[in-house]
Order: sequence, then C-alpha cells, then structure tokens
Amino acid sequence: LRFAAFLTEGDDRVLSASSVREMRTPSSPAETGDSGYGLGLQVVGGEERVLFGHSGSLPGFVAGLWVSEEDDVAAVVLANVTSGLPAAMVAAELLGIVAEAEPRIPAPWRPLPEVDEDLLALTGVWHWGTHPVTLRLTEDRGLQLTPLAGKGRGAAFTYCPDGTWTGRNGYYAGETLRVVRKDDGSVDHLDLGSFVFTREPYEAGAAVPGGVDAEGWRGLGG
Repeated sequence: LRFAAFLTEGDDRVLSASSVREMRTPSSPAETGDSGYGLGLQVVGGEERVLFGHSGSLPGFVAGLWVSEEDDVAAVVLANVTSGLPAAMVAAELLGIVAEAEPRIPAPWRPLPEVDEDLLALTGVWHWGTHPVTLRLTEDRGLQLTPLAGKGRGAAFTYCPDGTWTGRNGYYAGETLRVVRKDDGSVDHLDLGSFVFTREPYEAGAAVPGGVDAEGWRGLGG
C-alpha cells in the first residue's frame, strides 16, 4: 500500500506529485469498460470510477494493484498461484466494496491563499448548449468542471505552461481546455476538445457551432 500511496501522491525524493500524475494520465480518455496505459500504469474506466495501477505474474505468483484517486482508496491482492485467480479483478472488486461501504469524506473547504484575477473571472456558470455547468478554481491554477444539477460530464483540469488545461479524469480526461478571446481581449467562450461553452445558452454573437437563428427561440410552425 505504500507503493499505492506513492503512485497517488508522489515523493519529491523520487518523483513529484505532478510527475506521477502524468504517469497515470492516458493519451486518450478512459471510457467505461476501456483499458489503456499512461506511463507504465494501466488505466481502467469502470461504471463508477477510474482506476490506475497494474497487474502482474510470474510462475507461482500473481498480483494486482488498483488505486481510485477520487475515492482515496487502494487495494492490493497477492497470491501464490500460477493461474486461476484473477488478482486484478479481485483487487478492483475489493476497492469498490470499500469505496461504497466507507465513502470518502470531502475535505473541508478552505479559501485559496492567492487568486489570479484573470482565472477568477473564468469561474461560475457556463453552458454547453442549454446545459449548465459550473467552473471552479482549484489549487495550482487548476479548474474543476461539474454539472450545475443532476448527473453529467465533469472533470478536474491541470494547468499547463502554455495557458491551457488538460483533463485529469472523467469524460474529459486527456482533453485540452482553452480560453478563446475576442479581438478586444475579453472571453468569448471555452473550447474543451471542440465542445463550446458559453456564458448564456446559445449566446448571440458567440461561437456557437451551426450558428444561432436570428429569429430566436420559437415554436414549430403549423
């Protein structure tokens, strides 16, 4: 489990937290049922959570290690067998049982010690079409996208030196979030892997795919 903690939090004496985060970031998003790889780590998209870790075997030995960053839970299964025991599957099921029986208690909210005013201006409600989402500012200039109500697509984003963000988890894992500005420098919309988010539903004048009908919303003609 110490190795699982290292893969989650890193250790500056070996690899920083940002480096181990890169290790568990696949080149393409982990969809439900999909299995991919980061840098030496396997990433599996399940029904309820995304797991990272690895399985392995030698004659007479099998092992499986999975970590759920969102649940802050890890599971390790070791067995002295050559075949017959799906160690990775058992570890994943064990992790799921613990996560459901003992759900993670959210960390208490604390204000950020410093806030970039330009980033703060990006927070609040945005719309993908008519669907509202909320964008929050997190530590290290990161962003958190969540549905305003009910279920929907969300993700945490890591800030990149070029001024964009990369999705760490969820539907937008591996996708690039960038701010698109108008000629006067003001924010026009957010581009998230070609998904366009505007401040108002189908905001007039914004870069809405397909454009907005000049006559506005109306019922179908008879």
